[in-house]
Amino acid sequence: MTGPLGTLSELRAQLDGRKTSSRELTEAALARAEALEPKLRAFVGFRPERARAEAAEADARMTLGERRSALEGIPVAIKDNMVQAGEPTTCGSRILAGFVSPYDATVVTKLRRAGAVIIGRTNLDEFAMGSSTENSAFGPSRNPWDLTRTPGGSSGGSAAAVAAGVVPLALGSDTGGSIRQPAACTGIAGIKPTYGRVSRYGLVAFASSLDQIGTFTRSAADSAAALEVLCGHDPHDSTSLPEPVPPYTQRLSGDVSGLVIGLPREYLVEEGVDPGVLQCVREAVAELERCGAKTREVSLPHTKYAIATYYLIATAEASSNLARYDGVRYGHRAANAKDVGLMYRRTRSEGFGAEVKRRILLGTYVLSAGYYDAYYRKAQQVRTLLRRDFEQAFAGCDLIATPTAPEVAFRLGEKASDPLRMYLSDVYTVSANLAGIPGLSIPCGFAHGLPVGLQLLGKPLDEATVLRAADSYQRRTDWHSRRPPEPA
Repeated sequence: MTGPLGTLSELRAQLDGRKTSSRELTEAALARAEALEPKLRAFVGFRPERARAEAAEADARMTLGERRSALEGIPVAIKDNMVQAGEPTTCGSRILAGFVSPYDATVVTKLRRAGAVIIGRTNLDEFAMGSSTENSAFGPSRNPWDLTRTPGGSSGGSAAAVAAGVVPLALGSDTGGSIRQPAACTGIAGIKPTYGRVSRYGLVAFASSLDQIGTFTRSAADSAAALEVLCGHDPHDSTSLPEPVPPYTQRLSGDVSGLVIGLPREYLVEEGVDPGVLQCVREAVAELERCGAKTREVSLPHTKYAIATYYLIATAEASSNLARYDGVRYGHRAANAKDVGLMYRRTRSEGFGAEVKRRILLGTYVLSAGYYDAYYRKAQQVRTLLRRDFEQAFAGCDLIATPTAPEVAFRLGEKASDPLRMYLSDVYTVSANLAGIPGLSIPCGFAHGLPVGLQLLGKPLDEATVLRAADSYQRRTDWHSRRPPEPA
């Protein structure tokens, strides 16, 4: 079996030193993906010939000394809810069977302009709705650390691909924790930037006011390099922020002296969190203190309402966004329906999985006459309170540190019959989406033999400080360099 690829930084150094070529790296990534796919199920599709052509073009540019970015010639993967021109996009759903996109997502355009080589599309919970990748129509992805366990979700395929060393960088989307929770489950770095930092144009919508594209890498330094390529204003996306993109990699000084890290009393409590997870997070905070950071207790008093608020707003937006899948314009259409109404019902019944149906029904209910004010409007009011909680907390600190998830990766099937238990997997992550702030998960130890994630939350548009603190921690620890065992 082909061995795991190195980090983005390591591969960049090898390419710049002419010790390897993009074609060689691409072939290695494709070979490793093929060897591991029966066990991991991280991908739903590959594009080997196009990837080889892109690699050859990158090699030609580098031969002429025309490296475009840190991603030039690097093999990468994207979550299969970001469209690519002339290629399928499934969103892990049967309802998009046969759909081929006529255009590229902005992030895909940026990757190509940067010289990256896209090898394939990764598995996900259907329409990004889930925390375990078990809701995919293509079956669940598996955690490289333990094949009986979830890699998290909804971006579980991207997380598994990076953790297993298939690619050093993969894109995911995060609506309520779908990058950070899988990163914690698989022992890698996963960042959700500020809402609007990365264009959502070409990202298939789940909940439009919450969705944000981000990255999976092995380190905060690699995340910084990737974000320099992906961030920036996009006129195709009306929610894209017209703000300059900082030179993130240049801000990685290794120095966190004077930074104040807030410790929210509502998050760092024994109730509802695995003691081993909490211990790892406390030790990580202590290490940051030894690096020169200071800590102080802060309060986010409306945290207890975050999960309920999230699942009202997200499902309402999902109900609206997914109304377009009707069997008329593209994707699956039910056969032998006698009238349009029956065709709609059969198409959506056959095309959507159980979790997507559950969320559409819930979202439609909370938007319906008589319930809108009681549920949806009230949830939006609580969202404002949650955002104010963060504003007040950040008045006295630069970052907030929490566990990423309340437990390590759970066994596949363990929560499949209990949606409420599954939803609580995101208890520490949904607030960042509701508030629109950046959040990063990095590995900070092991509990029960599985990775634990430390979540660092930052002020709006302050990914630079989040990345700087994470990089400083990783310069002094080696959790991010631990690799899962090779599958038997």
